Amino acid sequence: MQIDAVTLKDLSVFNGEQNVFDLIDRTSSHLGAARLKQYLQSPSQSFERLMDIQDAVKYWTRHEAEWESSISNGTLVMLKEFFESSDGLHYKPSSWMFAVDAALQRMFNKNAYSLLQFSVFHLIDLVKGLKKIVDIEDADTPGLVQEAREVFQHFLEQKASRELLGLDRQSSLRALMHGGYQARRQLKKFISTLFEQFANMDCWHSMAKAGKQLGFTMPTINRDEQVTLSAQGLFHPLLSYAVPYDIELGKDKHMLFLTGANMSGKSTLLRSLGLSALLAHIGMAVPAQAYTISFLEGIITNMQVEDNIFKGESYFFAEVQRMKITAQKIQHSTRHLVLMDELFKGTNVHDAYECSKAVIQHLIQHKQNLLALSTHLYELYDELKNETGIAFRYCNTNIDPAGNYSFTYELKEGVSNDKIGFLVLQHEGILEILKRGNT
Repeated sequence: MQIDAVTLKDLSVFNGEQNVFDLIDRTSSHLGAARLKQYLQSPSQSFERLMDIQDAVKYWTRHEAEWESSISNGTLVMLKEFFESSDGLHYKPSSWMFAVDAALQRMFNKNAYSLLQFSVFHLIDLVKGLKKIVDIEDADTPGLVQEAREVFQHFLEQKASRELLGLDRQSSLRALMHGGYQARRQLKKFISTLFEQFANMDCWHSMAKAGKQLGFTMPTINRDEQVTLSAQGLFHPLLSYAVPYDIELGKDKHMLFLTGANMSGKSTLLRSLGLSALLAHIGMAVPAQAYTISFLEGIITNMQVEDNIFKGESYFFAEVQRMKITAQKIQHSTRHLVLMDELFKGTNVHDAYECSKAVIQHLIQHKQNLLALSTHLYELYDELKNETGIAFRYCNTNIDPAGNYSFTYELKEGVSNDKIGFLVLQHEGILEILKRGNT
């Protein structure tokens, strides 16, 4: 799947005080966190690979409580330094000269000597933690997990690892130093591959743990010829009290035409669609009660466009350029989820209407993509109501005769012409403030 920096920003994947990465990051190491970030930036490019990752996440969902927390981020950082530096020992700890050498090290290089001893403690934590992970029993261990386990097992079979397994923090100084001496010389060549696989396992466990703790559901992903999305109880994961949505796209209706008043939930729904699709395509559970989606080639958003004063580009021109990129992407490949929030806000109402109508009428022809558009231009319904591929929905707002309004955030069938802009202006007392300033 292809996803660009603009889409990641629109969906608040990494940016903002509350973002998706921080929400789902349950990793125990910087290596696992980096791998999770990589997954979000570059989701799987093949259906088969995605299914393998999903199976690995399911495995850790079954064994979430058996993750070995003794292998901490501090352990990995310390051991990286350990294997990249010299221990300063000139004799094997088993030789008679070691006692003299060790005494000199303690006397004249206390900090380095203590660091060496501390590193050996982390080595012990590493091998014993890996042993517990390898010993997890499962009748259906998936391929990716098995690959990682085999790397761990090979590491544990080395003589130096077996020696470390027999040690603890109460072991004699000579035994600890001997274990570290042998490990540095025998295990260094395995560390890069070991850390790579640990990053994978940490990432998969994090996705499993987050999905479980957040009440997400593992999606069904298919690669049917017709692109579809079906969600029951879909919600935005960053909201504390999110109203769930039921939505169907594809087959007969591959475009969602969404209307509603300001603040009624239109943008939230679009972001929920985008985030759920992204999470599904990195192999983890999604914020919904039930969720099925086709394997997609990309997600594209047109939501928070920015002007560029240094290039002399207006907001409207930036919107046009983003739509151009969208058109090029779906022209060159199919199976995209395209999310558009209030197209052409940077121009007058007449131009926005004409531009939106033209773009929608051309987009609707791309039936192998899933399209969702929110707009205040409800008048477009008259132009589009005979398009069989469009599902017309609106986010409900209750407005009483006195001008009081409230949002239910419910998704209903049809088109809304609710207008609350002036009511919001009045309720916020802006006109009264300006009036007082004039007297």
